[in-house]
Amino acid sequence: MSFVNYNSKEINCKIVYFGPAMSGKTTNLQYIYTQTQPEGKGKMISLQGENERTLFFDFLPLALGTLRGFKIRFHLYTVPGQSYYDASRKLILRGVDGIVFVSDSQVTRMEANLESFATLQTSLEEQGYEIERIPIVHQFNKRDLPNVCPLSEMAKVLNPQGAPQYEAVANSGVGVLETLKGLSKLILNDLKGQ
Repeated sequence: MSFVNYNSKEINCKIVYFGPAMSGKTTNLQYIYTQTQPEGKGKMISLQGENERTLFFDFLPLALGTLRGFKIRFHLYTVPGQSYYDASRKLILRGVDGIVFVSDSQVTRMEANLESFATLQTSLEEQGYEIERIPIVHQFNKRDLPNVCPLSEMAKVLNPQGAPQYEAVANSGVGVLETLKGLSKLILNDLKGQ
């Protein structure tokens, strides 16, 4: 789904951070933004409501090297986790090149993780995508909290397809850049194969 601009010799790829409400999607983007050199990033746009939760999306364009003489630019988005924003989530998924599924590792949030992943699959299918054909990585976030689910259980339940997975503590940056790099490699390999 990448957009190729032959005039500017750019390939634009869309990465969507998807997951339940309060799982750390926006925190991931905020950390990436602070760690990226000014010349490699655009302005971060965040639309938040009264309770500081993202209503529509965060958008952060990143320039990441070249491929066959074309500059690669990744546009990072998050979707709102709340189910009543389903139409917005579907719109943001349109044209997606890669997905980071951000799960909240707390045992009490497993049901929300499962529900969100099912929503992701349904939303993609409704738009004609096959989740197996889209680069995806799983981020198991909030690993620093008490009462977290064992990684083996999270992987078994949320990642039965065996996609790359990363442990994270997004508010301190642990695993955030590794997650993005992992997905970026999958997307670049996908582009090279085209």
